[in-house]
Order: sequence, then structure tokens, then C-alpha cells
Amino acid sequence: MNINIKNLRNAQLPAHATEDSAGVDLTAAIDTPIILAPGKRVAVPTGIAIALPNGFEAQIRPRSGLALKHGISILNTPGTIDADYRGEIIAIVINHGEEPFVIEPGMRIAQMVIAAYQRITWKEVEDLDDTVRGVNRFGSTGW
Repeated sequence: MNINIKNLRNAQLPAHATEDSAGVDLTAAIDTPIILAPGKRVAVPTGIAIALPNGFEAQIRPRSGLALKHGISILNTPGTIDADYRGEIIAIVINHGEEPFVIEPGMRIAQMVIAAYQRITWKEVEDLDDTVRGVNRFGSTGW
């Protein structure tokens, strides 16, 4: 699938890390490092804007290595980029770790997965069909 992309800040274009990677890495399009204190968050520009075809969204997700090693994650996960949005993609980065974390220019800070979706309509009914789980809530299938 070809997706139109606009490079806004001479940024690194998103790329798959391996042949079978579902997502592409997004990098920090910043000029100077950002020191992110524990418990704080910051909007990090990626320097790109995209034009998705109808029926697709881009999901912005954390990178597992940053999460495990440093407690760095993405808020509003997964963040959704709608097909009609044409602005710069921004990653909302949070430091859940215990130490300040330095976001360097060009650092891989998030990943983006392109996913298809379907538009829906609601059909209001009096009753829903029965299932084995029924109305059982959180943890009902075991921990």
C-alpha cells in the first residue's frame, strides 16, 4: 500500500525495523534534546504528516524497548490518526520511570501501525443474544 507522506522538518521518514514488523518507527523531529522528568509528559513532533485512504487509521503506540528499559510510554495509546487529518503527527510521551529520560533528536520514540476499519451504524434492540460469558465483567475468564 502506498501512503502519501509530507516531510515537514527534514525528518527521518518512518521505516519498518524488520521485514515482518507490523509498525514503522517514528522519530523525534527536534533540534535539541528534551529532558523528561519522571511522571512528566511532553508532545514530541515527528516531522511528518500523512494522507491515509478512507477506511484506514494510523495507530500511535509505545516502543516496547523504551517501556521495559526506561518506563517510557505513549499516552492515549493507541492514539488514532484519522484518514482526514493532515497535520503533523505528534507523540505524547510520558516518563513512568524513576529517572529523567533524555529524548535525543532523531531518537525512535514511538511506532505507527496502519489499520483498516469499518464504519458502523447502530441498530437499537430490546435484548442482545446470549453468550457463555454473558454480563460477567473484568477477570471473568481468569487472570
